[in-house]
Amino acid sequence: MSKLSLDRILQSQGFGTRKYCRALIEDGDVAIDGVVQDNYKATLETEGLVLEVFGEQWVVRERVYIALYKPSDYECSRKPSHHPGVLTLLPEQFTWRDVQPVGRLDHDTTGMLLMSDDGPFIHAQSSPKRHVPKVYLATTAEPVTDALVAQLLAGVQLHDEPAPLAAVTCIKRGEHQLEIVLEQGKYHQVKRMLAAAGNHCAALHRSAIGQLELASLGIGEGEWCYLTPEQLALLAPA
Repeated sequence: MSKLSLDRILQSQGFGTRKYCRALIEDGDVAIDGVVQDNYKATLETEGLVLEVFGEQWVVRERVYIALYKPSDYECSRKPSHHPGVLTLLPEQFTWRDVQPVGRLDHDTTGMLLMSDDGPFIHAQSSPKRHVPKVYLATTAEPVTDALVAQLLAGVQLHDEPAPLAAVTCIKRGEHQLEIVLEQGKYHQVKRMLAAAGNHCAALHRSAIGQLELASLGIGEGEWCYLTPEQLALLAPA
């Protein structure tokens, strides 16, 4: 981003139109290190810049990479139809700067959801060619049997797929729970694979993407956090 005028910086961070951002500045609602900035034409270095807008600190970021602990009954859509959208769990500024989910989780699936306004990052993370493992904990309607685990590891045929789909790993975690790792990311894949294997998915939770574990992020259901470069590196295939 380098150097930009203050109104352009505010606009880039999702605070609204350029006209609205100029009004915020002229009204004295923007400060830096406690000093009110009322000149919207002031040119500033964006690297490491921290703004205070309406008294709250805002670290200027060229792109945002976040992880959300998605609760149940939220849709991964900018135009949700039956449930609230996941964007309602984030600051309004993220909507303005076009932050989007990386892939989707069903409305009743909980767990880690990546979100960003970096188009190439979203495309790369969504591409099946990268073979990034995703870890799910599935609660099943019927007991988990050794035969079920064996089927999922060997591969099950889904009606709209040319070849059987198999889990990378599949481990029984309880009488009605199993941990399943997938790389393909097909539509409703865990649920459809369980159904094809003769069971039914009663609940589903995504606990990790790549080597990044949701439990390591220190966020609760409905909460989010920025991802550090070190955490982003964990999203790469092992």
